[in-house]
Parts: sequence; C-alpha cells; structure tokens
Amino acid sequence: MINFENLFEMQGMLFALMIVGAFLTWKGVIREEGQKLLTDLVMDVTLPCTIVKSFQMEFDREILESCLTILLVAAAIQAGTFFLSAVMYRRMKDRKHRKVLQYATICSNAGILGNPIAEGVFGSLGLLYASVYLIPQRIFMWSAGLTYFTESPSRKELAKKVLTHPCIIAVEIGLVLMITQIRLGGFVSASVNSLANSNTAVSMLLIGSFLAGVNLKTMFRKTYFYYGFIRLFLIPLLVYLPCAVLRLDPVVTGVSTVLAAMPAASSSAILASKYQCDEVFASKCVVFTTLLSMITVPLWCLFLA
Repeated sequence: MINFENLFEMQGMLFALMIVGAFLTWKGVIREEGQKLLTDLVMDVTLPCTIVKSFQMEFDREILESCLTILLVAAAIQAGTFFLSAVMYRRMKDRKHRKVLQYATICSNAGILGNPIAEGVFGSLGLLYASVYLIPQRIFMWSAGLTYFTESPSRKELAKKVLTHPCIIAVEIGLVLMITQIRLGGFVSASVNSLANSNTAVSMLLIGSFLAGVNLKTMFRKTYFYYGFIRLFLIPLLVYLPCAVLRLDPVVTGVSTVLAAMPAASSSAILASKYQCDEVFASKCVVFTTLLSMITVPLWCLFLA
C-alpha cells in the first residue's frame, strides 16, 4: 500500500509558501527591491549551501558499486533532456521563454520533492538511490543549464562566468567533500545546514511574489500544457521504457522514473529573475507543472508500485 502523505504534504507546503509570498507582495511587504534582494540571497547564499549539504553523504566502495547503475541512468537522463531541450522549442519565437523552457526541461524539482517521495514509495533504498540520482542533475543544472541564461561575447568569458558562479563553486566543493569523505563540523556545518534549510521557503516566497497581481487564468495556455506534457509525461516515459527493456532493478527503474516526472525546478524562476528572462513566465511554468504533478506523480507511483 503506497503512502502518499509525504508527497501531498510537500506539494501543499510549496503552494502555501507561494501564497504567502503573493500575499506579502500584495500588502507591500515585498517590493521590487525586495525581490532583487531575495533573488541574490537565493542564488548566492542559500542555494550554494543546499548544494554543499546535498553532497554530505556516505560514499564508500560498497555504496558506489550498488549505486553505479542509478548514477549512469541519471547521467543518461540529463544527456537525453539536454537533447530534448534543443529540439522541442525550436519554433518558439520568444527567445526568453525558450531559454526558460530549455532550462526547465533539463532541471526538475527532484531536489525538493524527490527524496521524500522516493523514501515514501520505495523505502530507505529508494532514498539512497534518490540521493545518488540527484548528483548528475545538480552538476548539470549549474553547468550546462546555467549557459542558457548567461551570455558573453566569447566562449572564454562564458566559461569564466559559469565556473565562477556561486552554485558551480558549491558543486566543486561538494564533490571534493564527498570524494574525500571530509565532514563539515561544528559551527561551519550548523551554519551551512541552517542556510540550506531556509532555501525552499525563501525560493517559494520569491516565486509567489512574482505571481502577485498576475491573472492565473493566463497559465492555461497552449505553451504551458505543451511544456507540462514534456516535463511530466514524455520525459518519465522515455526513462521508463529503456529501463523496462533492459530489465533493470525495479527500485532503480521506479526511482529514476518518478524523479524524472517531477515538475519544473523552482530555480527556473530564480534564474529568470536574476538574468531578466521573464520571471513571471518562469514562475507560471513552476506553478502549473507543480499543480499538474499532484495528479501525474501519484499516477506514476501507482503504475510503478
């Protein structure tokens, strides 16, 4: 019997935080300068701390061998979604919207929703696999994904911008800590964890502020349904079929498919705000797919269980 309590609790929390952000904006507590401050806070502080924290896991030889399959599957998924993002939005005339959709195709909200869902449906082994699954996505979203938004006159300048981005630096630090098995201790660990734990709340408050004053009826347009189909149905289907054909371990197949079916990453809206790529459009993509995922994710879980 599948327990969907964690899933519905996480989804409800995300919407509640967005509503609070919208309410604070309506009341004038969060203004334009406040949005910029929150954007910089997330991109430069809380998100990097979340990334560093995510790499603080046990990673001995035995775990490496047992998780190698899920790691390879996750890497293949990232390569596949990168290809999809290059071909599925070619006809989109609005360049800013195309960038948002490309990023949101390779990056899902698995970092927030994935772990509790994987644990609730597949148990402790599912949680372990989900943690490993997220490693390629975190690396990919802050390397190739970041190039959708950053522009420079030369490849050298672009590479410099990407490599010196706080989130990329956090990935580099996290990989070193994971490979060497060095553990942050004392006040350093407490400070990083405290900031990391605030990331979800601050991010969703910010997205809610972007949506304040927006007519939500405008979300129900062809573009959002098209993206929702790709993010919530096509990608997980393209993950499930090869896993089934190759007869991979059922838990590996289940975790990979469910995490591939997560809605758009909240960082889509944060980056869109940071780099002037229509944060309202990006926020609508996050809200629309998160809302739709309340139906599609349980269906995927029922199918795989």
